[in-house]
Amino acid sequence: MAGRNGRTVRDLRRANRTAVLQRLYFDGPLSRFELGPATGLSSGSVSNVVADLVADGLVEEAGSVDSDGGRPRTLLRVAPVSGHMIGVDVGETRVRVELFDLTLTELARAQRPLEQQRYEVEVIVDHIRSGIAEVLAGAGLAPERLLGVGIGVPGIVEHTPDRGAVVHGQTIGWDAVPLESLLRAGSPLPETVPYFIDNGARTLGQAEMWFGAGRGARNALVVLFGSGVGACLVTPEVEHGRAVEWGHLTVRVRGRRCRCGALGCLEAYAGAESLLARWREEGGRVPGGTDEETALTAMLAAAYPADDSAPDPVALAVLEETAEYLGAGLSDLINLFQPERILMGGWAGLQLGSRFLPSVRRHALSYALRHPAGKVTIELGRLGPDAVTVGAAILPLADFFARGGRRPDPDPQSPPPAWHTALRERTPR
Repeated sequence: MAGRNGRTVRDLRRANRTAVLQRLYFDGPLSRFELGPATGLSSGSVSNVVADLVADGLVEEAGSVDSDGGRPRTLLRVAPVSGHMIGVDVGETRVRVELFDLTLTELARAQRPLEQQRYEVEVIVDHIRSGIAEVLAGAGLAPERLLGVGIGVPGIVEHTPDRGAVVHGQTIGWDAVPLESLLRAGSPLPETVPYFIDNGARTLGQAEMWFGAGRGARNALVVLFGSGVGACLVTPEVEHGRAVEWGHLTVRVRGRRCRCGALGCLEAYAGAESLLARWREEGGRVPGGTDEETALTAMLAAAYPADDSAPDPVALAVLEETAEYLGAGLSDLINLFQPERILMGGWAGLQLGSRFLPSVRRHALSYALRHPAGKVTIELGRLGPDAVTVGAAILPLADFFARGGRRPDPDPQSPPPAWHTALRERTPR
């Protein structure tokens, strides 16, 4: 029966379960007494919900604490083994697949290198399928126990009713690729295990906002700096995050050709691919036959030698020019969105790290308007190279929360909020 606001008793129970699970997940262990004010539920509702979650194996006891003049209070936490998720990062140098328990502790991983950044659709699909099978076998986990598989990909993701997630990845040669449908065909997973596919910059941003350097911020931009560049915007209006094709803003009229085909994109100057190409064009000694990560390591060693030898002036000049382009690109984001924080992640951003960031920060603040520039901090992300896979695994986790801790129903009478709604409703403290 629906109330005046259209919510049924089933909706109310699910919302109460979601509230308790989220508070225990992000702020636990907590006692029943603490859960009341934390969730806004009455003590009776808390007791009923906790009893239900304990019976379902989702919540367990985690010790006790003394109370003021009374019996010790039992602490509760989310049971780590009550759910499992897979996160997949379709990256620029490899496909990384990781299996997590409900508390996002890594249980197994598999990696598939991409030879010369080859993004053939069949190759990527095979890498994802085989990686999923490998991590499940490594952990001895039955596929039907998964809550879902989250996948971060380069490009724009469109969710369609007939073909599921469709990827438009111009820079990698993907034109409306029905990735979800392709993964379903011959999948090692049962139909009841859902796929959640989204832009990799957005999954990176979600991970940093929930568990990393963005925690507690209301306005933030998370930048992915890899072979190319991208960003995820988080504001009160779009708290679940929105991928921004920042790398394809024009920074120079009739400039270098970007891998998307256009001229003068930021990515043509600020991505690792273009950075190494410009070093090579200027006469830099780029190691032959190596991948981008190894070549970038060599460039950093040349520009910032560990001993007392003189730095390579060419490498240093190209890095400084890249820092200026990145800073100028960040100033556009500062002026447009006035964020509290900008976080730089991605394998190249983390590899360049603290030596590179001060120069980027200096240029960004010098190009931006004074008022928003005075309120923003620019720092590195905290979650390291696994941030995209963690963020991808958050997608099925958010869906699990939205369902009140219940597994996907193949034919639900009253479908819960979509996973992106659950992401928006969660504001980490």
